[in-house]
Amino acid sequence: MFGKRSEGSAAPNPVADMSAEGDVATAPKPKAVKTVSAPEIEKVSTRVHNDPSDAYYETKATIFNALFETIDVSALAGMEPDAAREEIRMIVDEIIAIRNVRLSVAEQKQLIGEICDDILGYGPLEPLLMRDDIADIMVNGYKHVFIETNGKMEKTNVRFRDNQQLMNICQRIVSQVGRRVDESSPICDARLLDGSRVNVIAPPLAIDGPTLTIRKFKKDKLTLENLVEFESISEAGARVLRIIGACQCNILISGGTGSGKTTLLNCLTASIHPDERIITCEDAAELQLQQPHVVRLETRPPNLEGKGKIDMSDLVKNCLRMRPERIIVGEVRGPEAFDLLQAMNTGHDGSMGTLHANSPREGLARLESMITMGGFSLPTRTIREMIVGSIDIVIQATRLRDGSRKITHITEVLGMEGDVIVTQDLILYEMDGEDANGKIIGQHKSTGIARPAFWERARYFNLEKDLAQALDEAGAD
Repeated sequence: MFGKRSEGSAAPNPVADMSAEGDVATAPKPKAVKTVSAPEIEKVSTRVHNDPSDAYYETKATIFNALFETIDVSALAGMEPDAAREEIRMIVDEIIAIRNVRLSVAEQKQLIGEICDDILGYGPLEPLLMRDDIADIMVNGYKHVFIETNGKMEKTNVRFRDNQQLMNICQRIVSQVGRRVDESSPICDARLLDGSRVNVIAPPLAIDGPTLTIRKFKKDKLTLENLVEFESISEAGARVLRIIGACQCNILISGGTGSGKTTLLNCLTASIHPDERIITCEDAAELQLQQPHVVRLETRPPNLEGKGKIDMSDLVKNCLRMRPERIIVGEVRGPEAFDLLQAMNTGHDGSMGTLHANSPREGLARLESMITMGGFSLPTRTIREMIVGSIDIVIQATRLRDGSRKITHITEVLGMEGDVIVTQDLILYEMDGEDANGKIIGQHKSTGIARPAFWERARYFNLEKDLAQALDEAGAD
């Protein structure tokens, strides 16, 4: 039972035990302090420093252990978060006074905040999750936490108490979305409540302790206008993308890891008409669509008995029975590629998906490979004809060596010449060099195609004039 320890035992496992308590949420809301008196404790004169050190974590662990000798966890879990934090603050204040720990007001506030985060939140990760300028959080064991800001990697002074605390927080994260991570299932994809993507790999696969990777998303939903401000695409290029999304072209977004594929997909969906019914399929739900008529589906891993798995292919197949107008697959990585192409080719215009590839042509080749790996014994030409008949536009997102993210290709899929898929680039990003600070200088340019292959589709939606003007402006940039 959480909070009940034998004398001299190690620090308890608060996060795991709280998440495992089935009836905690329905518990009454009594005071969190137990009626039994805390044991007599010795005085501690360790001083806490703002710069984390071994002494700081030793002091924190001492107070943390004493807290769980005087707290009723089931009652605490039944409280509102603000009330629970206030209750913890009062108890910690008493413990600090009894133990005569010498702390300034700022130090005591910092310590109380961290203990509250340990019990109610995500522990040392909380300050990092609150920052909107961080794109990725990477935890390599309890001592090493890295972040990515502005495309650059840096190490932080954040650390966990030990690997057990880190594992507890990993279990808390994945349990919130019905997943699990332990020795029998050491790899898990999950998400935070705000949609941020989470990957956990635990021992014995991770040799140096649990490894946690969080791909954060900005609290404010980005738009194509924001991408223009970030110089990821030119203003004329953004107008072309907006028209592509509005006239129901089938879009494949290609790019490497961390290139901004999901962000770009979110931005493109802003062009979808509010009346359209959209169904999204993802391994971990992270898309942030802004339309009112959206159905979000998420895959499910097998249970402890190895049963009940629902994969992406199952979701895409089921989408076809749900009267979708657009199907959006968060990431195409397997046999679901065949089902997505079938959907695109059978009346679900405007469907979208992302995949990992370094160029538009490589993206189409990967799509072909995934269909082949799915066990479909189709001739190569048949698969390529299916790709040509389904995909209208391939958009390439790239993360450059200076950390910036650019849309480097807007490419049309035209047709077949023999057994070769024919494509043509509409807009390309051309690098001109770099400045004194190492920032890459370049610009987006039209390739001079005045009437792209989806011109008639744009005309159907009365967007051909806007398309012609946007392509002219892109050529003049």
